[in-house]
Amino acid sequence: MNMRTRNNVVVTGREDGTAVLLAHGFGCDQNLWRLLVPSLAERYRVVLFDHTGAGRSDLSAWTAQRYGTLDGYAEDVLAICHELELRDVVLVGHSVSAMIAVLAANREPDRFAKLVLLTPSPRYIDDEGYRGGFSREDIDELLEALESNYLGWSAAMAPVIMGNPDRPELGAELTNSFCRTDPAIARVFARATFLSDNRADLAGVTVPTLIVECAEDAIAPREVGRFTHERIAGSRLVTLAANGHCPQLSAPEATARAIMEFVSGS
Repeated sequence: MNMRTRNNVVVTGREDGTAVLLAHGFGCDQNLWRLLVPSLAERYRVVLFDHTGAGRSDLSAWTAQRYGTLDGYAEDVLAICHELELRDVVLVGHSVSAMIAVLAANREPDRFAKLVLLTPSPRYIDDEGYRGGFSREDIDELLEALESNYLGWSAAMAPVIMGNPDRPELGAELTNSFCRTDPAIARVFARATFLSDNRADLAGVTVPTLIVECAEDAIAPREVGRFTHERIAGSRLVTLAANGHCPQLSAPEATARAIMEFVSGS
């Protein structure tokens, strides 16, 4: 099966424009980019896809062995680029896909023109001299709750991840997205996400990189954005006046503007 079908690849925008490849985060699918796509499509060739196991991807292609680490997802990103013959790609990765983007770019740096890491975290668990935002006990409890009652976990955690309690429709959308994900797949992806440590990979990034963080983010606090910025040589850090972990939904205009200014070089 080709990657277009397997990962529900959708291409829109300017055929002659720079390729902007959008990679969604845990529990999501390409639909969560929809508020950014119209602005980006005016200038660029926008490529959307669903990670294997998410959205309208071919669920039969998912295996716990391949997708038990972020490497399998990075391999898929590269395979999509190969199949579509994409070069000089701007790869935008949200949340855990920011680290998937780092892994892909480190394997084939010549394939990518720029990286945009949207609310990234190279490690969610606190460590000596490093604040990821969670203790190991926090993550163990999170994973235990997810594994014992995924739908209940989704209803409780999605509003926390989204932030913006004054806009409950945003939390409800993320809850619904989580609930559409197969619980067995979600359990494996959650472990790959929350137990990963990609701090050492940041120093290997040679592609020009923009890091976009939010002023308030319960999942990736400001210290994480600063750490990522300091570890990627020559990177740029932009802090949006936005709350939550999903600014493509809560602050789409500011998010699109930050991406387009970076892509255009301004």
